[in-house]
Amino acid sequence: MKEVKIDYKRIPNCLRKCRKIAGYSQKQVALLLGIENAGMISRWENGSCFPSPVNIFRLAAVYHTMADALYIDLLRAVRREIQARRNQLEARRELVPE
Repeated sequence: MKEVKIDYKRIPNCLRKCRKIAGYSQKQVALLLGIENAGMISRWENGSCFPSPVNIFRLAAVYHTMADALYIDLLRAVRREIQARRNQLEARRELVPE
């Protein structure tokens, strides 16, 4: 079975879309999160780095959404990856008698 590969160099996310819908600039979001450098917001949106778990929840609060909605494409890819591994595990169980 072909393994699902996730490209972690560009983390898929909905951060820019959520920010635009909320009507904030990157600088305003940085201010709301207590981050001095708005460039960090840009890096998160571009998928070049990942916010800390606390900042993911802060972003969700700022954008009035659930944390998993910010990274829904990543979540879906991870679920496919886990399912593929689950299938491999089940196939091995069928081959090895208990």
